[in-house]
Amino acid sequence: MTKRHLRLGVNIDHVATIRNARGGGHPDPVRAADLAVRAGADGITAQLREDRRHISDDDIAALVETIPAPINLEMAATDEMVAIAVRHRPDAVCIVPERREERTTEGGIDVVASRDRLASVVRVLKQAGIEVTLFIEPASAQIEAASAIEAFAVELHTGAYCNAIAGERERRRNEIAAAAALAERLGLECHAGHGLTYETVGPIAAIPQIVELNIGHFLIGEAIFCGLEASMQRMRAVMDEWRRVAAPALQS
Repeated sequence: MTKRHLRLGVNIDHVATIRNARGGGHPDPVRAADLAVRAGADGITAQLREDRRHISDDDIAALVETIPAPINLEMAATDEMVAIAVRHRPDAVCIVPERREERTTEGGIDVVASRDRLASVVRVLKQAGIEVTLFIEPASAQIEAASAIEAFAVELHTGAYCNAIAGERERRRNEIAAAAALAERLGLECHAGHGLTYETVGPIAAIPQIVELNIGHFLIGEAIFCGLEASMQRMRAVMDEWRRVAAPALQS
């Protein structure tokens, strides 16, 4: 196995959160996406929520039409969102759970319990030429169910790992590593994300089966102090250094 490039997907939702706090068009999340791509992002992620609390339908249309990098639309598995995805044809869709009362996505989708519904959604999106990722907990049953319904990829929820204390964090990281290895054995591309910071990203970046990290809120928050390009460059450097150190494990 040769060393794999670890992709960085930048979520620009919270640029829209700041815009919507006051109304109007500034700051523009599409401008942020363009800047992120020019600074080295491998792709752009945006979540269109049912209540449109940050990203809007017009934002999705503009991102797909103007950004010269893969667009990953995070969305719930509802008829409305499926129709929007089919209409705009982003490069990829990541299916996430959604509850109106949550501030952010609080956990992975239960593929086992929602298998029939998700299988139908995956089938429709694949027919539209859209790669489908399922945002899940790092649990074998969820990964096996994702494989069974022929998803393209899984994104492992890293929130519990990021929020854990030292000893517990190592255990959580090992769970993610085991889940990533299983995903690869089952033919699923493996991504990870949620809550990652400069301090927590490294051990996840070092997991060889993970090929993409999706990071948003932290990068946008750091950009307030140092600018989006600088926050991304530092994150990219931390990811690459941990990947470099782990490189012997990526060789056969």
